[in-house]
Amino acid sequence: MGLPDHLDLDVHTSTTGPTGTVVPARIDGAADPAALGTQLSFDAIGDAGFDPLLFETTFVIVDLETTGGSAATDRITEIGAVKVRGGEILGELATLVDPGRAIPQHIVALTGITEAMVYRAPRIDEVLPAFLEFAHGCVLVAHNAGFDMSFLRAAAAELGHPWTFRRVLCTVKLARRVLTRDEAPTVKLSALARHFAVATTPTHRALDDARATVEVMHALFERVGNLGVHSYRELIDFLPGLSTAQRAKRQMTDHLPTRPGVYLFRGPSGEVLYVGTAVDLRRRARQYFTGSETRARMREMVTLAVSIDHVECAHRLEAGVRELRLLAAHAPAYNRRSKSPHRGWWVCLTEEPFPRLKVSQNPTTVAVGPIRVRGDAAAVADLIAAVTRLRSCTRRLSSSAAHTCTVTADGRRPVGGCHAASDTPVDAGGYTPAVERAAALMTGGDDGPLRTVLDRLQSLASAEMFETAARLRDRLAVTLAGLERCQRLTALCRISELVAARPDGSGGWELAVIRHGRLASAGVATRGVAPMQVAQSLTLAAETVVPGPGPLRGAAAEEAALVYAWLVTPGSRIVCSTAPFMLPVAAAARWGDWRETVATAHARSRELVALAG
Repeated sequence: MGLPDHLDLDVHTSTTGPTGTVVPARIDGAADPAALGTQLSFDAIGDAGFDPLLFETTFVIVDLETTGGSAATDRITEIGAVKVRGGEILGELATLVDPGRAIPQHIVALTGITEAMVYRAPRIDEVLPAFLEFAHGCVLVAHNAGFDMSFLRAAAAELGHPWTFRRVLCTVKLARRVLTRDEAPTVKLSALARHFAVATTPTHRALDDARATVEVMHALFERVGNLGVHSYRELIDFLPGLSTAQRAKRQMTDHLPTRPGVYLFRGPSGEVLYVGTAVDLRRRARQYFTGSETRARMREMVTLAVSIDHVECAHRLEAGVRELRLLAAHAPAYNRRSKSPHRGWWVCLTEEPFPRLKVSQNPTTVAVGPIRVRGDAAAVADLIAAVTRLRSCTRRLSSSAAHTCTVTADGRRPVGGCHAASDTPVDAGGYTPAVERAAALMTGGDDGPLRTVLDRLQSLASAEMFETAARLRDRLAVTLAGLERCQRLTALCRISELVAARPDGSGGWELAVIRHGRLASAGVATRGVAPMQVAQSLTLAAETVVPGPGPLRGAAAEEAALVYAWLVTPGSRIVCSTAPFMLPVAAAARWGDWRETVATAHARSRELVALAG
């Protein structure tokens, strides 16, 4: 049985017209896809490679009357909405709304809506669901859209309704883009209605103003059509005032697939200008040629670019790793981060008869890092040396020598003196326990020495030496952060091979082969494909990884961190591993609650400073 030639559908909730009479909001004419089924979202349309023309797009033009100008404190008194497609009105919705509060006299004078008119009108909790259903799947349009959308979003949030409208068109912005100042000194709705000689006169009543906005919108569409703008996506690109040359460069993205991967913008000589990752390569690259890209640096890069290369990847993890490696290989001028994957400072336990801690960019076997700021690394080294009694003097000592830094007459360490100072010389054998304590602390074998810092903090607080206590607290927090990150990554990088899987959200599995913290192979077992067979194939084809020096076995910290985050995401599973994936029993991760307390204290301090300022 086919569809009827004419449909007359009543909205479930009655609506009130401008005069207070009940008017059914109905849809006349051709069947509305939004009413009969599920309309494709713009993301889905983009994924399908279809850019809807303006006359194929369904718009809902909405206008509100309110008790004032603040969505936080004022309320809606009237909603008017018109649904149109292809120049044809598909339906209208209009209703007064009881705001539940008094309407100011100047608002009554402006709109003519009195408290007597809204006394028996429905509340917003009755009206909003009908509007959301009426507008579902459409592009919302309003004159000065920021005002109307702020009230609708606030009402939806207050009532617990999800706000799903990601596409909003403002006719004020469109008019200012299309019309010159000489042609339209002001873009008020009443002025534009006179300029285009529309049939409906704006009256500061919701439905009348929505109807007038429909005619203004269509008149503006005629103007942009003459400029070569025919689809909704082209209209969005047109609004920010992009140059014709910049819009024309969008064709560089036509060959890109709609798959995860890495994209590379190249300059006139083939040099790599910028590297980025995307879940959908084509869609992400096209955003650089639209109004959504507002960064001046990126617009400059797009102006220089002549082509876009890409590397398809199995999933996000592989794309992220490939990006890091390409950044390190090319050091693109327009990327701000990750150009030096091995950059950072390490707190290293030296390999000599009387080991000490030093800050270096080259890690030793026992080290903590990498730490971005050298000053933080120096603070970590000083705190670890202090709590483990490692020497902080820099003299070279042979195995037969003795450490002779001494304490003061009252038995205290001199100010700025060696942390291993004692009243008697110490030979290499007597110094060994301090080295073992430091190594155990740095590798997660024993965090007992750090607990002495908590006792010191308590003593300082009891003595009301709050500034000194705060400085010590911050040094401990920095130390714990460096220890925790290094111990987590070290636990991963010591495993010679680990195969893991993670659900892809479509019934399949993302798979990764990880060797010494580096991604060696990646793939996907789609729904219906045996994942173990794919995992075995990936393992056989994985690249060989030779471990290097240092706690991370030569892996770049950023890559290891990316892999670690993927592994510990809920849903990830270890398929097989040559060694357990675990942290030491006394790892700094045990201090997570204390660090969170410190972070909360810092946030509160910033709030108080802001309030005081």
